[in-house]
Amino acid sequence: MQLNLPTLPRLSLTSVVDIFVVAVLVYQAILIIRGRRAVHIMTGVGILVLVYLVADWLQLMLLRTLLATLAPYSAFALIVVFQSDIRRVLAGLGRRNWFFLSSRLQRRDLVEEIHLALLQLSQEKTGAIIVVEREIGLRTFVESGVLLDAIVSRDLLLSIFRKEVVLHDGAVIIQGDRIAAAACFLPLTMDPVLRGLGTRHRAAIGVTEETDCVAFVVSEETGKISVAAKGSIRTIKPEEVQEQLSEAFGLISSERKARRAAKRPVRAEGS
Repeated sequence: MQLNLPTLPRLSLTSVVDIFVVAVLVYQAILIIRGRRAVHIMTGVGILVLVYLVADWLQLMLLRTLLATLAPYSAFALIVVFQSDIRRVLAGLGRRNWFFLSSRLQRRDLVEEIHLALLQLSQEKTGAIIVVEREIGLRTFVESGVLLDAIVSRDLLLSIFRKEVVLHDGAVIIQGDRIAAAACFLPLTMDPVLRGLGTRHRAAIGVTEETDCVAFVVSEETGKISVAAKGSIRTIKPEEVQEQLSEAFGLISSERKARRAAKRPVRAEGS
């Protein structure tokens, strides 16, 4: 007896391109809602869809008609709700550099600007905390501060952390090549061993306990610079700052990262 198994469709170049484009669009949609309160809105939309399917299955005509009447307007409502997020994603696509070499050069310039700002803040003993986003999004923390979406520059960072400026009391979060927000609130570490540290240092540890970001802290008391990652913090010398920044932005080889990770963390001083 011969079985007639269904034949799978041939995978053509057009199909591959089609799948790739859809995957990119789905990925960008996930970026819009990742780490934001928009997740709750999308959950609400999903519940309404589920209610409609149940109403259709149980033949609840009035409820089904009501939801079907509202459905055409839901697309416009979602556009209005997510307009700022959609605009930010489209702007990010427009700014994205599609050439690897140019991207590396851009990140080196970025590292240099932050490096110069940290050194000057250290010399002036101006308290500061700068958080570099990596793979895990920090949009929840970005929303707690003042949105900037500005080019990273030494002058802007120095201006933000001036004591007479309202934005100085909080963290600056850098997403990609932009300053996403300033005056952001970060979670403090609950580790009882670290409660003797200052607020900035505890906040730097707290945010790195929850995400894979890297936080740079300047002590207001001593002017020393510390770097926090993976829930630990250590004080670094001025000549180490640029190397730590390069590592945070992925400009250092994995072997070099492993050597640095082998070093024992040192507790930071003051706030």
